[in-house]
Amino acid sequence: MSDLLRAPAEIKYAEELDWLESVDDGPKPFSWRLSPKMVRLFILGSERADGLDREISQKWYGDRSFVERSIVTLASDRGLLLIGDPGTGKSWLAELLSAAISRNSTLVVQGTAGTTEDHIKYSWNVSMVISKGQSRESMIPSPIMTAMETGAVGRFEELTRSTSDVQDALISILSEKYISVPEMDSDNIVFAKPGFSVIATANSRDRGVNDLSSALKRRFNFVRIPVVTNKKSEAEIVRFRTEELLKRHRIELDVPPTLLDVLLQSFADLRASAAAAGSDDEKLESALSSAEQIGVLEDAILHSNFFGERALTARTLASSLVGSLARREPEDLAILNKYLHGVVEPRSKEEGGSWPEFLEGGRDAIATLS
Repeated sequence: MSDLLRAPAEIKYAEELDWLESVDDGPKPFSWRLSPKMVRLFILGSERADGLDREISQKWYGDRSFVERSIVTLASDRGLLLIGDPGTGKSWLAELLSAAISRNSTLVVQGTAGTTEDHIKYSWNVSMVISKGQSRESMIPSPIMTAMETGAVGRFEELTRSTSDVQDALISILSEKYISVPEMDSDNIVFAKPGFSVIATANSRDRGVNDLSSALKRRFNFVRIPVVTNKKSEAEIVRFRTEELLKRHRIELDVPPTLLDVLLQSFADLRASAAAAGSDDEKLESALSSAEQIGVLEDAILHSNFFGERALTARTLASSLVGSLARREPEDLAILNKYLHGVVEPRSKEEGGSWPEFLEGGRDAIATLS
C-alpha cells in the first residue's frame, strides 16, 4: 500500500475488513462480504456496546440514519443516489459502502459532458475485432457491466453531469438488470448477478445542468447528505483527515487545537454571512464544506512543512484560507476583506489569542492577490 498515491478503501482498511469477515455471523444479502450490521460498523466505527475484541475506526462522520438507509437500499434491487453540496462526503461514503459490501470500490464511471453509453455499457478492442470478429473476448466491459457480471456494486459519480442519453441507458440497466449486445449473434445478453447495485452521486448545485428524468428518479432511493455544521462533528472530520494527511506525507507537525478552532470558527462565520447575503454576488463561490476546510488546512500544513518553520501558524492558516477561497476576483476578495474587517478585527481586539496574527496574515494575503 505504501507505493500507492491513494489506496482505495478496500486496500487501505484490508486488515479491518478481513477481521470483520472472520467474526461476522450475521445474515448477508446476496453476495455481500459483510452483513448489513457489519457494514454499518465498518463505516461508523465500533462502540463499547458492540462487544468486539478490537476497535474499528470511524471513517465517515454524519448522521447514522443516512448510512443505514443507504445500506437498506443496496440490499434491495433499487439504486442509491447520494445527493448534496460539494464536499459533503458523498463519494467517500459510496467508496466505503462498495469496499465493505464487494471489497471493490474501483468500478467507477465518472459522469461528464463527454460520458457516452459506451462508458456504462461496453466498447470494443478494435484490433481484436479486426482479427477475430466481435466476441466476448474482443469486448471491453464498462465498470458497470463488470459489476453486473460479478454481482458487485458499481459507482456512478456526478450523475447529473452526464447527458440525457447516458441517463436513459442507465434506466434499462437498473430496471431490466441486463445489457443486450446486438453486435453478436449468440451469447449476446449480459445478465446481472445477485448483489449487483449502483451507487450514484450528484451535486445539488448542479441542479438544472442535466436534470434526472422522472423514470430514472423512480429507480433510485435518494439520500440527501447535508453540509456538516455541528462544530464537534466537523472538528472530528478535520482531525481525521489531517491525521491521514500527516501519515501519508510522513510529516511530523503539530496542529494546535487553538488554530483548529480558528479555522472552524472562520468557516462558521463565512457560512452565516453567506446565509444572510441578499444575492450570489455577496456570497463566496466556495461551498464552504468540510472538504474545503480540510483543503485549507492541508495547504497550510504543507506550506509550513516545506517553506516555514515546521510549525503551523495563524498567519499561514489565514494565507491558505484566502488563497483557497478567493476564486473570483474582485468579488471573493471583497467578501473576505469585509469579513476580516467586520468580524476578525473586532474579535482579535476582544479575544486576542491567535486572532491578531490570523488577521494580519489574511490582510497580507488579500493585498498580494489584489
